[in-house]
Amino acid sequence: MDSTTQPVADRLLTARRRVRRLPLPMLAAAVLVTAITLIPLGFVLANTIEIGSTEAARLIFRPRTSELLRNTVVLTAACMTCCAVIGTGAAWLVERSALPGRSLFNVLLVAPLAIPAFVNSYSWISIAPSATGFGGALLVVTLSYFPFVYLPAAAALRGLDPAHDEVARSLGHGEWRTFRRIVLPQLRPAVLGGSLLVGLHLLAEFGALQMVRFPTFTTAIYDQYQSTFNAPAATMLGTVLVLCCLLLLLGELRLRGRARYARTGSGAARGLEPVALGRLTWPAFATLIVLAVLSLGVPLGSLGYWLAVGSSSGLELDLIASTTSTSIGLGLVGALITTVAAIPVAWLYERRRSRASTALERLTYTSSALPGIVVALALVTIAVRLVPDLYQTTSVLVTAYVILLVPRAMVNVRATLAQTPPVFDDVAHSLGAGRWTTLRRVTLPLIAPGLGAGAAMVFLGVVTELTATLLLAPTGTRTLATEFWNHSNSLAYGAAAPYAALMVLISAPATYLLTRKARQEMTR
Repeated sequence: MDSTTQPVADRLLTARRRVRRLPLPMLAAAVLVTAITLIPLGFVLANTIEIGSTEAARLIFRPRTSELLRNTVVLTAACMTCCAVIGTGAAWLVERSALPGRSLFNVLLVAPLAIPAFVNSYSWISIAPSATGFGGALLVVTLSYFPFVYLPAAAALRGLDPAHDEVARSLGHGEWRTFRRIVLPQLRPAVLGGSLLVGLHLLAEFGALQMVRFPTFTTAIYDQYQSTFNAPAATMLGTVLVLCCLLLLLGELRLRGRARYARTGSGAARGLEPVALGRLTWPAFATLIVLAVLSLGVPLGSLGYWLAVGSSSGLELDLIASTTSTSIGLGLVGALITTVAAIPVAWLYERRRSRASTALERLTYTSSALPGIVVALALVTIAVRLVPDLYQTTSVLVTAYVILLVPRAMVNVRATLAQTPPVFDDVAHSLGAGRWTTLRRVTLPLIAPGLGAGAAMVFLGVVTELTATLLLAPTGTRTLATEFWNHSNSLAYGAAAPYAALMVLISAPATYLLTRKARQEMTR
């Protein structure tokens, strides 16, 4: 090393050693966020202890619990597998093949995120009442959730260095072998992260499964609380659901491994030549068309039909206007607070990887697998007992959104940080910038796309959240989701249609944000 580069290297090494110490403010913020997300889990555990081991064992080890466990595990495993296959395959076709209309497909395959799962279920049930049971449930949740895998997989494919594929082909590997041995291992974090979101959402899904009459832990917990008011039985079911969530988190962590995927350069200067599909071009094209029709065309067509046929009662324009403004306002506030809350936890996990930071990051996912009704009851109990002034306030409702939806922001922020090399931070520190200056001027601008994607996904979640909103919304507060549920639950499909259509309409801009960058890169 010559005398010119030596001082620079020394400064980088000194800066790295100086900032290796764990920043206490960032750690404190991460611990606070994690503690908030663990409130429902603490509620479940405290009630479990209060019930006692004998009664808890009686409530858990019974035939009904075995049936619910089987339904929940089988549906979750099947949905995660289907979403991983569909999302990864569709992402490869859109990003790497010479398929016609790839830019259009990129929009069509993300657009289902704007349609809540319970609206999708309502659409299928209203036109095909026989779409019930396991088959109907798997169809609805797969069509609703596969974009959670497609989005990160497509983003990862765009970020991969095409030189890797070219080297593999120069060594005689075909397209399938190159994909299996070179591309797929690099997609593992994205696919596993997306599949984790699918699993967590499915463990907590209520509205869609209730409509197709497929019993799982979540629907049973809701029935116990709302119908029989059997809190001990519901708490025990919630405990088993938490254990399922923990197993899912541990499995994803083990499969992900410790590999790092960040790089300092931009890779090969020229883009990878799209793969010609030959005789498979039109079958692949038809497959994506069918996927778009099933996931997007059916629910939009059903909503259009019920809007055209007319509602069961006259439209209440004032109520529609107020519920729309309330949903948008809650969505914006919830997206901002939840995305900000995800930053310290994701930063510690990616920049100061340790058992402690890994535990904090994993724990933030736990309560998101609990149904919204359990989260709501935990917050109501704490508010009534400890801070009664917060009961029936928007603050409690927004806290529920943070607990339920922080994984959506976490996955996106963490993935962006993973592809942002720490050396950029080291350079800033070597030039005299402190931690907060580096975070504000270097790190946050670099991860801005991840922040935007995370905020958009949280916004979609808040606008379409149902069960927690039903219990926690301040008196007189109505959202599009709660009004839709009130009408659809009584089979007034026509009256429910305007609220569902407006949910889709105001979710569309967030979905557009998730696809804009991809379309820009594909047209360069």
